[in-house]
Amino acid sequence: MIRVQIQRRTADDSIRSFTVKGHADYAESGKDIVCAGVSTVTVGTVNAAEAVLGIQMEAGMKHGWVEASVPAGLSEDLEHKLQLLLESMVVMLQSIEQSYGSYITIEQRRR
Repeated sequence: MIRVQIQRRTADDSIRSFTVKGHADYAESGKDIVCAGVSTVTVGTVNAAEAVLGIQMEAGMKHGWVEASVPAGLSEDLEHKLQLLLESMVVMLQSIEQSYGSYITIEQRRR
Protein backbone atom coordinates (compact mmCIF):
# COMPACT_ATOMS: atom_id res chain seq x y z
CA MET A 1 0.00 0.00 0.00
CA ILE A 2 1.10 3.56 -0.71
CA ARG A 3 1.00 5.80 2.34
CA VAL A 4 0.87 9.55 1.80
CA GLN A 5 1.40 11.87 4.73
CA ILE A 6 0.72 15.60 4.38
CA GLN A 7 2.07 17.87 7.14
CA ARG A 8 0.15 21.12 7.64
CA ARG A 9 0.82 24.09 9.90
CA THR A 10 -2.07 24.41 12.35
CA ALA A 11 -2.00 28.22 12.41
CA ASP A 12 -2.89 28.69 8.73
CA ASP A 13 -3.47 25.11 7.46
CA SER A 14 -0.67 25.53 4.91
CA ILE A 15 1.15 22.46 3.63
CA ARG A 16 4.70 22.31 4.98
CA SER A 17 5.80 18.90 3.67
CA PHE A 18 4.66 15.59 2.26
CA THR A 19 5.99 12.05 2.32
CA VAL A 20 5.01 9.13 0.08
CA LYS A 21 6.11 5.61 1.02
CA GLY A 22 5.43 2.15 -0.29
CA HIS A 23 4.11 0.41 -3.36
CA ALA A 24 0.51 -0.07 -4.43
CA ASP A 25 0.98 -3.64 -5.69
CA TYR A 26 -2.01 -3.02 -7.96
CA ALA A 27 -0.19 -4.72 -10.83
CA GLU A 28 3.30 -5.90 -11.71
CA SER A 29 6.09 -3.35 -11.92
CA GLY A 30 5.81 -1.29 -15.07
CA LYS A 31 2.04 -1.86 -15.31
CA ASP A 32 0.96 -0.48 -11.94
CA ILE A 33 -1.24 2.50 -12.80
CA VAL A 34 -1.73 3.45 -9.14
CA CYS A 35 2.02 3.74 -8.50
CA ALA A 36 2.47 5.54 -11.80
CA GLY A 37 -0.29 8.01 -11.00
CA VAL A 38 0.96 8.78 -7.50
CA SER A 39 4.55 9.15 -8.73
CA THR A 40 3.50 11.43 -11.58
CA VAL A 41 1.44 13.67 -9.30
CA THR A 42 4.02 13.99 -6.51
CA VAL A 43 7.22 14.21 -8.54
CA GLY A 44 5.42 16.43 -11.06
CA THR A 45 4.47 18.84 -8.26
CA VAL A 46 8.08 19.11 -7.08
CA ASN A 47 9.26 19.61 -10.67
CA ALA A 48 6.53 22.20 -11.36
CA ALA A 49 7.54 24.19 -8.27
CA GLU A 50 11.01 24.54 -9.76
CA ALA A 51 10.09 24.94 -13.44
CA VAL A 52 7.13 27.30 -13.04
CA LEU A 53 7.92 29.14 -9.80
CA GLY A 54 11.70 28.81 -9.56
CA ILE A 55 11.35 27.22 -6.10
CA GLN A 56 13.77 24.45 -5.22
CA MET A 57 11.85 22.32 -2.73
CA GLU A 58 13.87 20.39 -0.18
CA ALA A 59 13.22 16.98 -1.72
CA GLY A 60 14.46 13.42 -1.74
CA MET A 61 13.36 10.63 -4.05
CA LYS A 62 14.16 6.97 -4.51
CA HIS A 63 12.27 3.82 -5.46
CA GLY A 64 9.11 3.68 -3.33
CA TRP A 65 9.75 6.94 -1.48
CA VAL A 66 9.29 10.67 -2.13
CA GLU A 67 9.62 13.43 0.43
CA ALA A 68 9.50 17.19 -0.06
CA SER A 69 9.36 20.25 2.19
CA VAL A 70 8.53 23.89 1.61
CA PRO A 71 11.73 25.93 1.91
CA ALA A 72 11.89 28.75 4.45
CA GLY A 73 12.11 32.39 3.44
CA LEU A 74 9.71 32.47 0.49
CA SER A 75 8.01 35.73 -0.35
CA GLU A 76 4.29 35.88 0.43
CA ASP A 77 3.50 35.73 -3.29
CA LEU A 78 5.67 32.65 -3.95
CA GLU A 79 4.36 30.94 -0.80
CA HIS A 80 0.79 31.48 -2.02
CA LYS A 81 1.57 30.13 -5.50
CA LEU A 82 3.37 27.09 -4.09
CA GLN A 83 0.42 26.38 -1.80
CA LEU A 84 -1.86 26.35 -4.86
CA LEU A 85 0.37 23.72 -6.48
CA LEU A 86 0.49 21.64 -3.30
CA GLU A 87 -3.27 21.83 -2.72
CA SER A 88 -3.78 20.74 -6.35
CA MET A 89 -1.50 17.78 -5.65
CA VAL A 90 -3.65 16.80 -2.65
CA VAL A 91 -6.83 16.95 -4.75
CA MET A 92 -5.25 14.74 -7.42
CA LEU A 93 -4.07 12.23 -4.81
CA GLN A 94 -7.54 12.18 -3.24
CA SER A 95 -9.00 11.43 -6.68
CA ILE A 96 -6.68 8.43 -6.96
CA GLU A 97 -7.63 7.37 -3.43
CA GLN A 98 -11.35 7.53 -4.29
CA SER A 99 -10.87 5.14 -7.19
CA TYR A 100 -8.16 2.91 -5.71
CA GLY A 101 -8.64 3.20 -1.94
CA SER A 102 -7.39 -0.33 -1.31
CA TYR A 103 -3.96 0.68 -2.64
CA ILE A 104 -3.40 4.20 -1.27
CA THR A 105 -4.12 6.00 1.99
CA ILE A 106 -3.72 9.72 2.69
CA GLU A 107 -3.20 11.13 6.16
CA GLN A 108 -3.11 14.84 6.90
CA ARG A 109 -1.47 15.98 10.14
CA ARG A 110 -1.40 19.41 11.68
CA ARG A 111 1.35 20.89 13.84
